[in-house]
Amino acid sequence: MKELLIKLIRGVEKKDILKKDMPLISDLLKTKALKEKKDFYRIDSKYRVGTVDISRSGVGFLQTLGIEKAKDLLIEPHDLNGASRKDLVIARRIFTKSGRPKAKVVYIVEKEFATSVVYLQEVGGRIVGINIKTSLACEIAASQKSLKKLPLNTVLKIDNYTSAIKEVLGVLSDPKVDEKISLALYDKNDEFSLDCEVEAKSHGDFVDKSFYPNRIDLTHLPFCTIDPVTAKDFDDAIYFDVKNSTLYVAIADVSEYVHELSHIDKEAKNRGFSIYFPHKSVPMLPRNLSENICSLKPNVDRLAFTCKITLNPATYEVEKEEFIESIICSKKRFTYDEVDEIVGMHKKTQDNKEIFEWLLPLNKVVEKIREDRLEKGFEFSSNEVRMEVDEDQNLISTTVEEETLSHKLIEECMLLANKAAAKMFKVGIFRTHEPPSYEKLENLLDELSLVGIFANFSKDTYGMVKEIQRTAEKLDIKEQVDRLIIRSQQQARYTHENIGHFGLGFDVYTHFTSPIRRYSDLILHRLLKAILKNNRKKEDFILRNIESNCIKVSELERESDKVAWDYMDRKYARWAKERIGETFNAIVTDIDKTTIAILKDKIVGARIFLNDDYAELFENVKIKIIDSDIATTKIIGKIV
Repeated sequence: MKELLIKLIRGVEKKDILKKDMPLISDLLKTKALKEKKDFYRIDSKYRVGTVDISRSGVGFLQTLGIEKAKDLLIEPHDLNGASRKDLVIARRIFTKSGRPKAKVVYIVEKEFATSVVYLQEVGGRIVGINIKTSLACEIAASQKSLKKLPLNTVLKIDNYTSAIKEVLGVLSDPKVDEKISLALYDKNDEFSLDCEVEAKSHGDFVDKSFYPNRIDLTHLPFCTIDPVTAKDFDDAIYFDVKNSTLYVAIADVSEYVHELSHIDKEAKNRGFSIYFPHKSVPMLPRNLSENICSLKPNVDRLAFTCKITLNPATYEVEKEEFIESIICSKKRFTYDEVDEIVGMHKKTQDNKEIFEWLLPLNKVVEKIREDRLEKGFEFSSNEVRMEVDEDQNLISTTVEEETLSHKLIEECMLLANKAAAKMFKVGIFRTHEPPSYEKLENLLDELSLVGIFANFSKDTYGMVKEIQRTAEKLDIKEQVDRLIIRSQQQARYTHENIGHFGLGFDVYTHFTSPIRRYSDLILHRLLKAILKNNRKKEDFILRNIESNCIKVSELERESDKVAWDYMDRKYARWAKERIGETFNAIVTDIDKTTIAILKDKIVGARIFLNDDYAELFENVKIKIIDSDIATTKIIGKIV
């Protein structure tokens, strides 16, 4: 729906309006928000399309869509007309002689949350649903008699429009319900339709080279994949031709199997991204594609879209970039740990001999490329917490995955390919990251002063942040300070026009390397192929919806991250519930509105809310767990 509205802001020809969208067109004409011309429709300039945000005081703000750098419009409580936070609305601008620009909601296009997740509780003798997100009670469109047959703390998925029960997810005491709750909160689904599964299986299980005479055969080259030990889908493989100083980055050619408007494409577009839980993944594509025919598994032929990058043998600067529709055969599936042994310890065995000959020279190349890149871009401490759960989905352990030689090697290869892809077009799907705002930087400097880093504001944002990092490193608090710096940054997003990538220090950048798990990359592959084949008709078709698609995939990316984080928070909360009264080591990471500490013990990463406790930022503390709410995932602690 959002895609259509963004197009209507620019103007849409009547012939391009789908039958299913006509009811909305009719409603908008009645509200006079839509202007009808002879051949097209366009949103009237007096109206704005946007999403609603609501402050604690009840005042709303319209976050305008489709208009670059548009200011938020204030919406008085009586002008919300039933709109809730994150709802997609049409609002009429209210023109005033002075004061902040205002608006009034005239039409709610789409509720942000079509469903809610609640658990049953008895309140005043009645069974009601308690919303897991808001903790507010809500009525359920079911008789008290039927509700009382269900045990208390039964978890339900509720239709927000009708209050009817859509699904019984389980009971709150069962650890296996956490996965269902996390997915349901963001209306995500693990299962694929029969149509999708049939389409996926129709592509078979193997690649016959004779069917693809126009593809470049690279199966003789000793490609390898480098991934986490738990990986099941392999997006990318690399090979370095030492003699010709040429890097090959081969990416699974998903666009060969997933065609526009197919059942799989529609589902992938709706999902946007794969979601990764500690015990399983919820893939963007059916597993017969993501873990089979598309996946660059070892010792089998696979279709690939390969970026061939020729480097200057002396300076390692890029001299030439090509994109090739190819067939490859990965010779080895490496884990990060295995590559660390090969590169760090020069460990050479018979089964990796051929790859060893080019992997060590490549590591030297990327070390120099990384060094040059960091003269403009940043390197942040980003130690990711990996969680392990047992077969009942109870938390067993956590480990911090640190960035090693193998991570850096594969990252630099992917960055080179992504940069090369971004140079291919002027309008398309870019991965962009804007510099932090003045206000955000001022807040950052205020926070840093609390830990003894007194930095002066500078228009040279890059130089200022680098100096802060150097000081933090001397004080041995770089990891914590990096977290503050990241928090002050704008979110990276997808845009149809290039505005550069501040964090990486790149003038132009995109995502090319993960079409199995990111829909953005699949869009890009289709666009690149159209450009390479000079297929203007196909290119125009892809670009017709590119702005709205960029907005949509940016939102879906944030949602998929939130699902994974929510699941981890639920595991932490269950773990803490069993350890009330016990004491653990933690570090204070937030003292702004509520004091928050992060666990740094045998279990790491859990957020602990410290009620009525004062502490210094980054102070190492011992905390006692006082309470843990499994429904809201909130863990309460006290400094001891």
